[in-house]
Amino acid sequence: MILINPKVSIIIPVYNGSNYLSQAIDSALAQTYKNLEIIVVNDGSNDNGETDRIARSFGAAIRYFVKQNGGVASALNLAIREMTGDYFSWLSHDDLYVNDKIEKQVKALLIYNYEKTIIYSDYSIFSDNLETAIPVHLRKIPPEQFRGWLTMNSTLHGCTLLIPRAAFEEFGSFNEKLRSTQDYDLWFRMAEKYRFTHIDKVLVNARNHSQQGSFSIADTVIKESDNLYSGFVRTLTTKDIALIAGSDIGKGYLVVAKIMWRRGFEKAGACASEIAYQQGVSRLYIKMTRAIVLGQFIVLSILRKILSPQVRQMIGSIRRRLAPEK
Repeated sequence: MILINPKVSIIIPVYNGSNYLSQAIDSALAQTYKNLEIIVVNDGSNDNGETDRIARSFGAAIRYFVKQNGGVASALNLAIREMTGDYFSWLSHDDLYVNDKIEKQVKALLIYNYEKTIIYSDYSIFSDNLETAIPVHLRKIPPEQFRGWLTMNSTLHGCTLLIPRAAFEEFGSFNEKLRSTQDYDLWFRMAEKYRFTHIDKVLVNARNHSQQGSFSIADTVIKESDNLYSGFVRTLTTKDIALIAGSDIGKGYLVVAKIMWRRGFEKAGACASEIAYQQGVSRLYIKMTRAIVLGQFIVLSILRKILSPQVRQMIGSIRRRLAPEK
């Protein structure tokens, strides 16, 4: 049964975040939906007390916890244990919510009226000026195709999600051994039984800056992602592949392999290509495909160095809009 006025816990993990934390908290406090709590978890910041000072300046408006440094997953897990809300909504300390983010998502829950629903939305990316933010519009993916889509795309933003507390009770919390992929790991697990439902609204403004983990621990991100997607590929069923790539299962797995190779995930690509071979695709065809993708990967690597993240997101958003529906 869907609650009419559920309590929502907005969770803000932070480490050395004095530069942006107050803006994130302000965006949470500005929500038009009022049955909520805001939990800030200081993950052992070592910035001479600056992050701590900013968090404490909000007084009773937030619930504030301080812990030893253990990574974002451990900070999120502490908040999950302490939250009193019916729903979980993650807000990175450097991102901003649109002021009706929670209100629109709670309304969506009532419209869909299915207890095991996780809502996610579109978002925008900005650097310094919100007026120049570039929207990222996701395609509306049927819930039954979500795990396949999540395997082949990296566009889902974790801060757009609204998750029932019961989902954590059923599937556990974030894997604290993972430094950069703890979110996709959990979403994939939850998607086994929960319907991930998209609403076509930009509800989060995601900040792009040089201190982000995707920049500061880039090597870790690539290695963890390769291992993560390898696991996804092995877990997907032939039904999952058929839903997203059609009835030719072998070529479907080869499509997955091509996507992994293009993104630099060699292990995941090898895993998908081996299953493609087992499903009847010839070794020669796989090798030819691999050679073509290698050339494309080199070109893309060069473009990533030349084009700004905002321009890349704009191009990606246009491509997603123009892509034919499956």
